[in-house]
Amino acid sequence: MRVAVVFGLLLSLMLTGMPISIALGLTVLSFMFTLTDVRTESVALKLFTGIESFEIMAIPFFILAGNFLTHGGVARRMIAFATSLVGHWYGGLALSGVVACALFAAISGSSPATVVAIGSVILPAMVAQGFPKRFGAGVITTSGSLGILIPPSIPMVLFAVSTNTSVGKLFIAGIVPGMVLAMLLGATTFYRAWRNDYPRMPKATFYERFDAFRKSIWGILLIVIVIGGIYSGLFTPTEAAAVSAVYAFIVAVFIYKDLKLRDVPRVLLSSANLSAMLLYIITNAVLFSFLMTYENVPQALAQWMIDQGLGWIGFLLFVNLLLLVAGNVMEPSSIILIMAPILFPVAIKLGIDPIHFGILMTVNMEVGLCHPPVGLNLYVASGIAKMGITELTVAVWPWLLTMLGFLVVVTYWPGLSLWLPRLLGM
Repeated sequence: MRVAVVFGLLLSLMLTGMPISIALGLTVLSFMFTLTDVRTESVALKLFTGIESFEIMAIPFFILAGNFLTHGGVARRMIAFATSLVGHWYGGLALSGVVACALFAAISGSSPATVVAIGSVILPAMVAQGFPKRFGAGVITTSGSLGILIPPSIPMVLFAVSTNTSVGKLFIAGIVPGMVLAMLLGATTFYRAWRNDYPRMPKATFYERFDAFRKSIWGILLIVIVIGGIYSGLFTPTEAAAVSAVYAFIVAVFIYKDLKLRDVPRVLLSSANLSAMLLYIITNAVLFSFLMTYENVPQALAQWMIDQGLGWIGFLLFVNLLLLVAGNVMEPSSIILIMAPILFPVAIKLGIDPIHFGILMTVNMEVGLCHPPVGLNLYVASGIAKMGITELTVAVWPWLLTMLGFLVVVTYWPGLSLWLPRLLGM
């Protein structure tokens, strides 16, 4: 009964439009001082130890690296490289957007950053070339969600922090699903372009492709540095994040020279604001998770699932439905920080691999980014395309259906997520 009151209070506060971080904090304080006998000292200790995590330090560094690259002209060069590869196919510029989103996702770790970086360059070009604005916006909104599946990924770091799972294993596990989803989104784009006879571009020569690759190589090298460094054991994911931030600064300011030194403080301030917001959410989510554990909610939920005879198949279906519904009222970071500590122990008890469960949650977050009312990618793309949310929601449906089909595959085919980590002996 007390748990129902807590969730009811949390939902009521969120429905008033209150930020999720503040709603969490007020819920925790109300619960702690009125419905439990938890000592304040133990809560303070849990708060300190909960955010004293080495992995959390990766978040501000990845945010900073993504901001440097977003402002540093890397996206424009990646679009040129992608266009040289697939621009001559049906819907060439749209396909270039999918490929460029996949490449930029592998260096930014953020979906909104990917939508901004790629969409602001390629959407105007698509409209000028004769593509319907709806088509272009649908492509970029959904392809931008690859930013949280293809490593590095900030939501994966949050999942690892919430569940004590290996960040490195999650990053490696996200590579194959990320590539498969990119190909499926590309296939959907190609089919719709072929069916409607959308524009194609002249086929690039070998020299043009090589020149585009040469100009984009400094951005692409960051993928090798982060993933190669983690797998080889050269540095941890957190150290990889710090290295990527320094590398992105050097590339944006001194190599490409698209970002002036006078603009660096503005980028630092923007990154600090976003990092502070996430860390505040993490702080309140740690307390919420502690109180849920104190009330034995995960254990009770696991026992109820077993008593109902659902098994892992029924449980994963329940998880997908729960997360898709949660995506209607919360953004990905909040969902992971609230739901993961509750659902993860149940998954482990039912024999579900923790890495597979992390990838499943990440794919659910991708879907949530692309549908209303709080789909962040929709609002970012809406600002770029100058389209209303309702119109944009209609535009993304073909790709969103593809993503839902992919979610089913990821859910019930663990090998898709676990094949590469097992191959590498992780």
